[in-house]
Amino acid sequence: MKPLPSLKQLHYLAALADHLNFTRAAEACFVTQSTLSAGLKELEDVLGARLVERDRQTVLMTPLGQEVARRAREILAAAHDLAEFAAGAAQPMTGLLRLGVIPTIAPFLLPACLPLLRERYPGLRLALREDLTARLLALLEDGQLDFALIALPYDTASLRVEPLFDDPLQLVGRKGDPAVKAKHPALTPDVTGRLLLLEEGHCLRDHALHACGAGAPQAGQEGMAATSLLTLVQMVESGLGVALVPAMATASGLAGSASLAVRTLAGPAPKRTIALAARRSTTREADLRALAEAFRAVRRAAGRPL
Repeated sequence: MKPLPSLKQLHYLAALADHLNFTRAAEACFVTQSTLSAGLKELEDVLGARLVERDRQTVLMTPLGQEVARRAREILAAAHDLAEFAAGAAQPMTGLLRLGVIPTIAPFLLPACLPLLRERYPGLRLALREDLTARLLALLEDGQLDFALIALPYDTASLRVEPLFDDPLQLVGRKGDPAVKAKHPALTPDVTGRLLLLEEGHCLRDHALHACGAGAPQAGQEGMAATSLLTLVQMVESGLGVALVPAMATASGLAGSASLAVRTLAGPAPKRTIALAARRSTTREADLRALAEAFRAVRRAAGRPL
């Protein structure tokens, strides 16, 4: 039987592909540089191919090395899922669970959900990571996260996705602004032409643009873009324009200033769908269901529709 690569060797290769530096890759693997180099040489011998080009100044992955590193991450993630399955088979929602959350959800849903999780699952250790959707899904697929709490629509074709509930987008503007004069305004060109957006990388930016359809602004109001929902609302309060803000954020008081008006848009109102994403290979189905139910329970307790 042909010798097979070890998980340790694949871990070394994935780390080197990430860092393109032997010293930093060794530090990430908690081994010496010589140990890492030896492990990679053994991997090349096992596979009978050169994976890394190296000299005194640079480290490059060969085309084959890049593909092997990609597959190595998938194998490592599957091995992690196997270990987690064995550890949690007896009792779900115990031990470490690593959850990624996008910043337009985390401050509005987690404060109510975390106490519920502590009460229901005292044996659970939750490690949270807040980041943009693309980076969270990359960490998820690499096995560095167990689940990611994201907003759809988003390209999740390679993932297992559990939709939780819909979150409508509402129009926020200064009181007296013509855009929010009606009880249920429409996204007319006059409104969309003054729409403020989050910066590139936030899925809410794409959701807002999609809601505007053909009238979508190309780069935001005069090229302005906010780094967070808080900044976006402050820009509206300063009179710079109007914004589409998720209902979960306005319900949390984000646009609660006396100078602002929040309006539900005329139907069909735009919305995003809050969802949990997992790897297709995950063995933590029970944890996925339990976590999804906890988020839905918080939504029901707040009197919000699913």
